[in-house]
Amino acid sequence: MAPRDSSKPRHPLSSAAAVLAESVDDAAFATTLAKGLVVLEAFKAGSTLLGNMELSALTGIPRPTVARLTHTLAELGYLRYDAERAKYRVAARALRIAHPLLAGMQFRQMARPMMQELALSVRGTVSIGLLDATSMIYVETARSGDVGPHAPDIGMPIPVVMTAMGRAAAATLPPADADRLERNIGAEDPELWSAFRDKYRAGIAQCKSRGFCTCWGEYMASIHAVAAPLFRASESRQSFSINCGIPAFRLQPGQLEGEIGPRIAALADSIRAIVGQTELAPPRKTKKITSAGK
Repeated sequence: MAPRDSSKPRHPLSSAAAVLAESVDDAAFATTLAKGLVVLEAFKAGSTLLGNMELSALTGIPRPTVARLTHTLAELGYLRYDAERAKYRVAARALRIAHPLLAGMQFRQMARPMMQELALSVRGTVSIGLLDATSMIYVETARSGDVGPHAPDIGMPIPVVMTAMGRAAAATLPPADADRLERNIGAEDPELWSAFRDKYRAGIAQCKSRGFCTCWGEYMASIHAVAAPLFRASESRQSFSINCGIPAFRLQPGQLEGEIGPRIAALADSIRAIVGQTELAPPRKTKKITSAGK
């Protein structure tokens, strides 16, 4: 079996399980390592304590293999075994993996006071998200007191297609990457893509025409949101956006688009100035028009 051609661009899939399933013919792919990461990814909010049988059912990995993987991960400090319940939970060492990534985003700390000011002003949340496959991952957040049922936290994922934050991040992508993202969303969940495709594309268009886009309770009915593109980092090619979510009952008619949308766009401008990022996305190649082609 020949290894996959690493020179060909590949849009990252949404989970380690998806990559594992796609890489069965890749001789250079470390299957055991991938299975260990699939087990780690099975731990999510609401599923923080899992036994080997539950992990096997969630991942599709045979129980004896899961048992070896959880034992190894516990020995390495990434899982902790609860002897009373005979189950595992994620351990503190897992946080070390995230720290180098977060430490490379120093603009988060500089942006946070401005984010907190806006969050308190509108009595909602203001968060920065990073595009990861077909999800957005919160990397910074500020909130007022009671923000309703959705309280963003660092590391929490939300879907790209259903959210203002996701659409705003997609607006930073060059055409080839934007096309790949659409194909991956459609392949991952055809029904979801069919239901939200038009709103998703309209949100991207709104970002490019107005500097922000709106989402009227599409991800969570009780929360309305606006989001603005931040930038696509030139070296890491990471795409960021910033959103503001507010409980629907707190909004006055026209306030989301007329007031809060322009404010989140202005905040995005201020953060780009801090980073020294003048463009939302890499410049697009345009065809040269000759006199013969006029």
